[in-house]
Amino acid sequence: MALTAHTRSPAGPRSPVGRRGALACTVTATALALVGAALPAPEAVGIGDHLFPHLGNPGYDVRAYDISFDYSGDNSKPLTARTVIDAQVTAGPMDRFNLDFAAGDIHSVEVNGQGARYARAGEDLVVTPRTALRRGGHLHVEVRHTSDPTIKNGGWVRTNGGGLAMANQADAAHRVFPSNDHPADKAMFTFRVRAPQGLTAVAGGLPAGRARVGQDTVWTYRMRHPMATELAQVSIGRNTVVHSAGPHGLPLRHVVPTGQRRALEPVLNETSRQVAWMERRAGKYPFENYGLLVAEARTGFELETQTLSLFEQQLLSSRKYPDWYRESLMVHELAHQWFGNSVSPHRWTDLWLNEGHATWYEWAYAAERGGFSVEARARASYEQSDAWRKRYGPPAALLPARKSGKIQLFSPIVYNGSAVVLYALRERIGEEAFARLQRLWPGLYRDSNATTADFIALAGKVSGQDQSAFLKKWLYGKTTPPMPGHPDWTQKEPVKVPTGRAGAGSARSLPGAAEHHHR
Repeated sequence: MALTAHTRSPAGPRSPVGRRGALACTVTATALALVGAALPAPEAVGIGDHLFPHLGNPGYDVRAYDISFDYSGDNSKPLTARTVIDAQVTAGPMDRFNLDFAAGDIHSVEVNGQGARYARAGEDLVVTPRTALRRGGHLHVEVRHTSDPTIKNGGWVRTNGGGLAMANQADAAHRVFPSNDHPADKAMFTFRVRAPQGLTAVAGGLPAGRARVGQDTVWTYRMRHPMATELAQVSIGRNTVVHSAGPHGLPLRHVVPTGQRRALEPVLNETSRQVAWMERRAGKYPFENYGLLVAEARTGFELETQTLSLFEQQLLSSRKYPDWYRESLMVHELAHQWFGNSVSPHRWTDLWLNEGHATWYEWAYAAERGGFSVEARARASYEQSDAWRKRYGPPAALLPARKSGKIQLFSPIVYNGSAVVLYALRERIGEEAFARLQRLWPGLYRDSNATTADFIALAGKVSGQDQSAFLKKWLYGKTTPPMPGHPDWTQKEPVKVPTGRAGAGSARSLPGAAEHHHR
């Protein structure tokens, strides 16, 4: 992405995230009068995603975010914040545009350096600039707002000891900061976090500066590669940053509760070997650094936030899980750095490409470390596939949310059911062609988005045979096709899976079930 956000540093007295009211500006009568002609009532829009129809916004392409948070040290209170967005206008002329943003107060909005009128519509912030936006023009937006860590279904995770971490997947980033909250619009990110002395702030990417401001510290981080909003990570707490080197000098950076550092070191030391293992299968690691963010919180899931994967401390330190199980979950989130982060879905119905591949490598690593064989996991999942398809939809055609509730996006069909599709493809085209496909896919679409159709086309090219008819049956069919080479595999009655993460015994007894709530 070519554009970089140029903003004033929050280190000085004129900081946009200064203490006690520096963000307390309000829209004045002059600002409200900037728009002359009457426009239709503001309304929420989206890009028409089948699963999240109101996420994303048409008319512009975000190139960069520069996001500042001012943290008081109390994770029950809103953070004051400023979000700066640089984008290119892709439609026009536009009299107004939408940002995804909910659950925070707005103090002011500026567009290209001038005050702008704004209104809320659903979970959108509708902005009306002083002058219409022209196609091909530059769009610079500055929103001063709050970010509330206490709201339901928000993106902040409140950790023990008064800290915070981020978990935006799939649709919670816009409940943290204004954005074009859809993975189709990846952008560069800069994070600036002001926190009291004694707390450590860490974000995805590389450090880009640290400055003392009174009794506080401002920490700055920048991503070197474009990122989807759902993958952003900011952590604040009484943590220690542990540095080491991975394959070919890759910087490894782990963020752990200070009191848990020694206990967690054996687990953290597995990371270098896991990165090398993945590189032999998927090509060189695609980002500037990697590590684990270990949070003292009960989330019920682990999460592949870009360059800094989120893990529950209890999972990594508990001895009730076998080593192969814990390590395979670490590989699951690591695999996402290639499959889902570097190569991101074009629409949420392409999610199977993320989770199917991450589950595939989870299975393979577990098998090498003393867990079930890949074939055993695939067969057990195959036997449940029809039941999953009926309940959740096929892997690439998930059912939309019912009117009564939230979509069940992270379901067994997305994880194990999608890995079964990859197993079937390997059985059809052979291990050698499948291995080539696994290396080519993340290299071809690095730092961009890709679709299910793109994957089908590449599978055909690598195998030398059109795979469209075969894969479409597996990805879109209401029932599961026969498994190539395994005529004895059949569908069985649904297995009732215990809620929550399974322990060692139940994990071994349910090799194909949804054993945990990774993402």
